[in-house]
Amino acid sequence: MSILIKRRRETASDAHDTRTGAGVKHIGLLITRWILPVATVALMAWFSTRTPVFFTVDNLLAIATQNAPTFIVASVFAMLMMAGYVDLSVGSVLALVGVCAGLALNSWGLVPGIIVGLAVGAAAGTLNGVLIGMLSFSPIVVTLGGLAAARGLAQYFGQGSIYGFPDAFANFGSAATFGLPNLVIVAALLGIACIVATSCFPIGRQIIAIGVNPRAAFLIGIRVRLVVTALYILTGLAVGIAGLLQIARLNSAPSGTLGDGFEVIILTAVLLGGVPFTGGKGSIWRVLVGVWLIGTLRNGLILLDIGTELSGIITGGVLVMAAALEAARYFIHKTK
Repeated sequence: MSILIKRRRETASDAHDTRTGAGVKHIGLLITRWILPVATVALMAWFSTRTPVFFTVDNLLAIATQNAPTFIVASVFAMLMMAGYVDLSVGSVLALVGVCAGLALNSWGLVPGIIVGLAVGAAAGTLNGVLIGMLSFSPIVVTLGGLAAARGLAQYFGQGSIYGFPDAFANFGSAATFGLPNLVIVAALLGIACIVATSCFPIGRQIIAIGVNPRAAFLIGIRVRLVVTALYILTGLAVGIAGLLQIARLNSAPSGTLGDGFEVIILTAVLLGGVPFTGGKGSIWRVLVGVWLIGTLRNGLILLDIGTELSGIITGGVLVMAAALEAARYFIHKTK
């Protein structure tokens, strides 16, 4: 009888430990899931207490406008990373898009300039897609090569800063429709399109399946090479759109500084949004929250008159924190 009672107590203790462990895991997952939006709200509240200019309609619209190109590229970049791939050349390609589009705008006019900008972005994405998606080259090696090559081409074609664009193009970058800046409207439409595509259509599940296990995805009928290639082309097109919007907002295309550090900001936002570097999961809306957090941080630091050097250090620290947060998510998820 005593042995039976002892076994029952041990069973009850094991069940209690299991429930406790599950409860701790659930709380941990909730914390890692909601820490990003909570941190964003807390950061905005803190900046509001430090400077009254921060929490105004004009400043919030300025944050959205300045980061519209980031919102656009991050939306598509997130899908690429969900599939387990990466593109480190987006900043340099953005510079090349801006320079080539700027030259075409000044030489041939509005429509040819826009076409050239989109074509350059699509060509860069297609090259990456063929080499990585079709020929299975290393994504890091190929896109690092693209980072160096595209920046070099941008500086070769654009000696200094290109400016003097057609009025219609420059006006679009500074104008608003129904009280919202045009750049914000474009970014919102493209972001919503990416959210709908990944949430409501089979392509979203296919991308996640590729990120989890490309071989298994292929065996169930997903055309892995085609999907990956298409994602790289879409990323290039997104960079093309972002580059056009950026030079329209600035009304210039400085080949040396345009898109400088852009890939770091994109990667930070995507990691903050919960998309792991290995792919297999993620959501677009969380990535967009990550973009807003970074934009808010940079804007608040400028309003507080903190130097660009410290701003870069803080941005790098946020990237490390994003990686640490993803490691915490992985550890909690794997804990039994």
